[in-house]
Amino acid sequence: MSKISLRSVNVMQYKMPLREGGSLPALALADDGFTYVVKFRGAGQREKALLAELLGGEIARLLGFKVPELVFARLDAAFGQTEGDEEIQDLLKSSQGLNLGLHFLSAAVNFDPAADVVSGDLASAIVWLDAFITNVDRTFRNTNMLMWHRELWLIDHGASFIFHHTWENWEKHAKGPFPLIKDHVLLPRAEKLEEVDAAFKRILSPESLWQIVNSLPDEWLKAMGETGTVEVWKQVYLDFLLLRLKHSEIFVNQAQNARKALV
Repeated sequence: MSKISLRSVNVMQYKMPLREGGSLPALALADDGFTYVVKFRGAGQREKALLAELLGGEIARLLGFKVPELVFARLDAAFGQTEGDEEIQDLLKSSQGLNLGLHFLSAAVNFDPAADVVSGDLASAIVWLDAFITNVDRTFRNTNMLMWHRELWLIDHGASFIFHHTWENWEKHAKGPFPLIKDHVLLPRAEKLEEVDAAFKRILSPESLWQIVNSLPDEWLKAMGETGTVEVWKQVYLDFLLLRLKHSEIFVNQAQNARKALV
């Protein structure tokens, strides 16, 4: 059973919290000598945010986007005991075990839609990706994109796959539109959605998607507390992606109609 290969690191030093949003990620030094933005399983949406981060980030990478390397970041029981902030200490205590890290892009700056130019091709590709994975969090308020060495990098996909917060009617979600695409920061520039749709459907084969889905850690899936086995939930994620891809014209049309209302 094939899967993508993510490196594993041990978190050695908590450097500083990144107080953006409710998930309280942090900069941390790992035993490989690199600094990572660590997303903790004890925060906010817990393991489901990490599952979405891994799925969304690696699908974006498969499609050719620049995404910081994702690693499995392990915290042992002793980590964070000297932390003075009680909120952070509680977070670290509840995040023992496997977490997710994104390689820290030093000196990167937030994407500025008023100043940074994005081509119609790239804008269309990013809008398509976010409609595909139902990512609610790439707006003017929070673009979740960085400029690093004059290139655009995608970050923070933990608010994707909104169906998995209830698991109800996942087939309906898979075949449905994505109305929140109207708030996407790059939608006004997304003029080539049909061309992107055709190109991306050739890349996203069942085999490649399964390699990503099969990389979801059993530890996170079991921690969701849902009825069913790890194999069942992996199959649901894969079926959701394949069904959504099969009916991509629905969310593409939704995005095109939303764009017409803007331009």
